Amino acid sequence: MTTLTDQEFLRYSRHLLIPEVGLDGQKKLKTSSALVIGTGGLGSPIALYLAAAGIGRIGLVDYDIVESSNLQRQIIHSEETLGKEKVESARTRMLGLNPHIQVDVYNEPFIAENALDIATDYDIIIDGTDNFPTRYLSNDIAVFLGIPNVYGSIYQFDGQSSVFYAKEGPCYRCLFPSPPPPHLVPSCGDGGVLGVLPGTIGSIQATEAIKMLLGIGSSLVGRLLLYNALDMTFDYVNLKKNPSCPVCSENPTITAPIDYEEFCGVPGHHTDEWPSEWDISALELKEILEKSKPILLDVREPHEQQISDLPNSVNIPYGELASRMSELNTAQEIVIFCRTGNRSLHAIEILLGAGFRKLKNLEGGINEWAEDVDTSLPIY
Repeated sequence: MTTLTDQEFLRYSRHLLIPEVGLDGQKKLKTSSALVIGTGGLGSPIALYLAAAGIGRIGLVDYDIVESSNLQRQIIHSEETLGKEKVESARTRMLGLNPHIQVDVYNEPFIAENALDIATDYDIIIDGTDNFPTRYLSNDIAVFLGIPNVYGSIYQFDGQSSVFYAKEGPCYRCLFPSPPPPHLVPSCGDGGVLGVLPGTIGSIQATEAIKMLLGIGSSLVGRLLLYNALDMTFDYVNLKKNPSCPVCSENPTITAPIDYEEFCGVPGHHTDEWPSEWDISALELKEILEKSKPILLDVREPHEQQISDLPNSVNIPYGELASRMSELNTAQEIVIFCRTGNRSLHAIEILLGAGFRKLKNLEGGINEWAEDVDTSLPIY
């Protein structure tokens, strides 16, 4: 029989006073397990609140290290853990909050080759990731294992959350049968995110996970929550199970993990090996500018130019590039840049499709230029 210690009775007293939780519910949480994919913006509040609630075993999957730019929103980390593995930083904070739980860490990407082995012994998956390959993978693994998958996503001021549980409702593939084209996928790294937004959505995900583990209340199964921080609005969209879903239907065509990066057309984890023949480094661009005057095409948003800029550059935001290509000359050399080299690489694809050939992409973006060439510029 699971029992609570005297310390745990005191720690969880506010739970014990709630009829829907009580002693039996708190014991249930103590014997429950949850796997959190990602320890960043969403993973921070998720992991902290699961730890505080007394979930007996919590798994953390991440392979990144803590950086200064994380601290605007990833509240589980701190200045003291800069440069450390995120999973270790998170585990230390969680055990500092609640030493009565077990925290297992997986300092590796969550990919098709290891996902089943990692997730097999957990009661629920909570998806705190920021890319489509891992979202589809988390969904499929949850379906294969017959457990819920608590979903969340964030961008700028907007957030979404749902619970995908094939036994009771639709899965993620029922809502999104196929991923969007890679060049249309926004990311927080490119577009930004309000620092408190992941706190809101992550807390909702933690709430849904705890409710599912306790078996109480009405969950977000079959509903997609839409949140806008600017308007402070919550809306809901009802979701239906797709009878032809390749994963959760009665006759699935996908019964094991697939190649999710190929399926989505984008990498599911960071890589230093961008397969682009168009890339040049900041130092290489410096040498080019000493000999010639190519067009420096800035595809960032105009407000980003107030942070850092390259002299004599032309600004055409990425979202406007397709409609403003006539402002460029196919006969001229064009070096495209953004903040870190992601949007500019997609801009190359758009221009190539329009017949441009004299193109180069500043790998690492203006941040690499600020680091290697002009150190007076800030890195953001």
